[in-house]
Amino acid sequence: MNVVASAPEGLEKTLAEEILNLGGSNINTYKRFINFECDFETFYRVHFYSRLAFRFYREIASFNCYDKQSLYEGVRDSFDWLNWLHFDKTFNVQVTGRTSSLSHTHFTALEVKNSITDLQEAVWNKRSNISLDNPDFIIHLHLNNNKAILSLQSSVESLHKRGYRPAIGNAPLKENLASGLINMTQWNGKVPLIDLMCGSGTFLIEAVNQFLGVPINIDQVYLFENWLDFRKDIYLNEKNKAKNKIINYEKLPTIIGCEINKKVFQQANVNISLAGLQNYIELINNNFLALQLNCTPGIIICNPPYGKKLGDENELICLYEQMGIFLKNNFSGWEFWLLSGNPKLTKYLKMKSSLKIPVSNGGIDCRWIKYLVR
Repeated sequence: MNVVASAPEGLEKTLAEEILNLGGSNINTYKRFINFECDFETFYRVHFYSRLAFRFYREIASFNCYDKQSLYEGVRDSFDWLNWLHFDKTFNVQVTGRTSSLSHTHFTALEVKNSITDLQEAVWNKRSNISLDNPDFIIHLHLNNNKAILSLQSSVESLHKRGYRPAIGNAPLKENLASGLINMTQWNGKVPLIDLMCGSGTFLIEAVNQFLGVPINIDQVYLFENWLDFRKDIYLNEKNKAKNKIINYEKLPTIIGCEINKKVFQQANVNISLAGLQNYIELINNNFLALQLNCTPGIIICNPPYGKKLGDENELICLYEQMGIFLKNNFSGWEFWLLSGNPKLTKYLKMKSSLKIPVSNGGIDCRWIKYLVR
């Protein structure tokens, strides 16, 4: 099957490598998504092991689309709706992209819905109901350069939601972005890992689970279970292999998160416990400036406040200055990775970067910056 996987901007190449390692082939990389080919085994497997994808979409049809009529007829004639989508099943339609005459996504989605339900009505004298919250099918239409691509979305929820994070801070880092950023550090699980301002604990949880290859989203109900060619035997085999995978937690090094805010510290404790990692990640409810370590050099990560308002920015200058001084005085020989959404502030670290990787964090243009502490 042909599959599209969406990803945070800046992580597309990393996602392509991940999908290749999971068995995908003929992979192409684009802005915020990749596409690839795979068999059923791989398709089910990526849902349990892809740490970077937001969603997966299975392409089912494509056709030329110029206007309302060609959209209506193209949707109706390009796929075997009557066998795949019975009138007792619910669905909804999601639209991305546009053409010159189809510029309103709500109108376009309505036309896709009408094309399918009119066909059902003509054959069965009954039609599917629309469900926004809990549909049996999500049909995705993408328009670009007068071409329409129809896909089936494989899950209702975004796959970045792992289920271990009911408690989140004020500016939570999405799990798949955290995982991708950790991937870029090439942390190998053999050297210490420290988060100076760990917030909800997402960086550290994702780092450990990624290194150990812990499967995710195993017990989620997937929309592909409603598809006509769903291979239950293959799916259950892949699911059982994921559930029964032996995880060796004993080989973890020192992993520490600092969080000065008592409430956020408590949230992080809850999240780490729900992830089953309370014995492997040490949380310290204190300012990172109080951290004292006597161990071999490793990797330090941090997602500090960006201070988008001018007043906040001025207050944060001191924080960045303190951070730079603290690292140079105490962690010479370590790697330091900083997620920066404000280049004005990072200069106050007074450290020379060796790598800057553009990424998007919740719509904020950021840089994942690598420093070698001297």
